Amino acid sequence: MSKYTHIRLDLLRDSFPDRPEMGPALSRQVMDEVAKGERPATCRLTRPGRVVAFGRRDTVSPHYPAAIEVASGLGFPGMERIAGGRAALCSEGVISFTVATPEEQVARGTGSRFDSVAEMIAAALADLGVDARVGEVPGEYCPGSHTVNAGGRVKLAGIAQRLIKGCAHVGVILVVKDSELVRDVLVPVYETLGLEWDPASSGAVEDEIPGIELEEVEASILHRLGLEYEVEPVALSPSTLAAAESAAERFRSPLPGEGPDFAHRLVRR
Repeated sequence: MSKYTHIRLDLLRDSFPDRPEMGPALSRQVMDEVAKGERPATCRLTRPGRVVAFGRRDTVSPHYPAAIEVASGLGFPGMERIAGGRAALCSEGVISFTVATPEEQVARGTGSRFDSVAEMIAAALADLGVDARVGEVPGEYCPGSHTVNAGGRVKLAGIAQRLIKGCAHVGVILVVKDSELVRDVLVPVYETLGLEWDPASSGAVEDEIPGIELEEVEASILHRLGLEYEVEPVALSPSTLAAAESAAERFRSPLPGEGPDFAHRLVRR
């Protein structure tokens, strides 16, 4: 992430585990504020709680309503991500990291942003003793070339990017604990969506470092961020929170028979 060295980076730590749809709603609001020059580059390091985060390709699938029901029946409400291709799972053992940066020519740096964030997460995990690498693992869920993996064997983190005029947003879902839970929930969800993946390709940081705690991983990420940015913890302003609150419902995956039609929801996001 060296292109941003010495640039201020606001840090938000607010999490909404009981309202997971607030996560993407707040990230989108932060993007808008960064794009308008109302705030500097901003990252969020949070614990999103239990949710299946569906990608846009999932939301247009004819099997999407059934997949929401399956996830909800397992205790994981559905949420629609602002970026990413396929479903991913968050739980008490997952960390979410996002960074929104102002960009004059937003499309030009897509690859370099993917590279820098993936390398930063891999370095933070390597600092803890993980054989962390960047690259897709064969058979992984929500596959991507910038997956952060352990030893080329199992996926630990997925990375996605969203662009709007004036701002780029890169988001990471990092599994620290409970890889078995990821498999238990995503196997039936992916089966319902008609997608294939290899559950053995899914892992967690604690599988590589037994006993690791979320606080240790968060501290390592913040250390790596501090090498590249002037990180400034800030409070979430009432106006930003209110704007996210008003938009949050659009990011909740509705159960069949409730809420607006799916096509309308996608247009509004």
